[in-house]
Amino acid sequence: MANNIIEELEWRGILKQVTNVDKVLFAQKNKKAIYCGIDPTADSLHIGHFLQLVILKHFENYNFKPIVLIGGATGSIGDPSGKSEERKLQSLNIIDENAKAIKSQLNSLIPGVNVLNNKDWLGKYLFVDFLRDVGKYFNISYLLNKDIISSRIESGLSYTEFSYNIMQAYDFYYLYKNNDCFVQLGGSDQWGNIVSGTDYIRKQVGEEENNSCGVTANLLLKKDGTKFGKTETGTIWLDKNKTTVYQMYQFLLNEDDENTFKLLYFLTFLSKKEIENTIEKHKKDPKNRHAQKILAKSIISFIHSEDDFNSAVKISEAIFNNNFNDFSEKDFKVLESVIPVLTIEDNETLLSLNDKHNIAKSRKQLREFLAQKAISVNNNNGFDENYIFSKKEGIFNKYFIIKKGKKNYFMAKFSDKGEK
Repeated sequence: MANNIIEELEWRGILKQVTNVDKVLFAQKNKKAIYCGIDPTADSLHIGHFLQLVILKHFENYNFKPIVLIGGATGSIGDPSGKSEERKLQSLNIIDENAKAIKSQLNSLIPGVNVLNNKDWLGKYLFVDFLRDVGKYFNISYLLNKDIISSRIESGLSYTEFSYNIMQAYDFYYLYKNNDCFVQLGGSDQWGNIVSGTDYIRKQVGEEENNSCGVTANLLLKKDGTKFGKTETGTIWLDKNKTTVYQMYQFLLNEDDENTFKLLYFLTFLSKKEIENTIEKHKKDPKNRHAQKILAKSIISFIHSEDDFNSAVKISEAIFNNNFNDFSEKDFKVLESVIPVLTIEDNETLLSLNDKHNIAKSRKQLREFLAQKAISVNNNNGFDENYIFSKKEGIFNKYFIIKKGKKNYFMAKFSDKGEK
């Protein structure tokens, strides 16, 4: 363990900028709070948020009190940071529902975190009062020099988004005064917003009494410059109902080596020696993907559980080896969220099932696959289109694993009607 939080973030390569190192160390010594903000644009956090949560946990390990501020108010405005065009505004009801879901998720991920919502204070502020009390401290020239604002002037920036910087600055001041919060954490694209907060606090309390400071982290970017967690099939969510544990495992398992090594420093709590040993072992046999497996175990165990990780590994290996013999009924229920599920009736034929679910695109193609033995049912392929699904031949009298080609899997399962 490093001597202080700054050293911890530095050796991990996470640290991007600090407004004042001495103030951060003062806050650590005096066990002050740190916060990061999350706007409720969806009903779940995604893997991109995970770095902020990991950093908050590091701060907690160095005696800070973590706060996550859900932007129930700012989320209704939209942060222009890192955006080339204005966000589409969501309804207030959806924002409220998203905020509730994220709060529940955060309490599960970091039990000691204090989850607040800036709607509780900004939502009560009258517009005229806010302009008089807060807006007068922000010079237009000062705001226009912010990268987050200047980068959008030519393409278009509404007054709504223009106001975001001021609202976030006030949030920091509110938490500073009411929650003993001296530090704000954000991604590197939040630097302008954070500095606005420390400047506003200084104007309110005076230079000598101002202990506020900000820390930014390097953004998690892939080689092509896109954000980590964005895939061709969509976002990797932390809610297992939106992204299954198996899908998250596959996503992490398929990261390239260079990015995986960086993520071991960024997204795990492994020591420097443990990370170095992991990378060294990986390089001796890269095809085994040892580093990716360690990364996946660390992340999935934190977000979900070690049992969920083990289940994802078991399913992954079963699919790779086409061997489901060791599966329990619980494993099959998990598998239902991983591969397509086809409902069957007792004594239904493969031909009938194909007509309903298009395992092959046509009857002719089905026969061609069967002739090539490219379709198997429970690892057997010596049958024709008249193969009959019967309970007595099903695994647990219920399940049939159909494999088409090398990578396409389906689960045939008796319907509720068929089970009676």
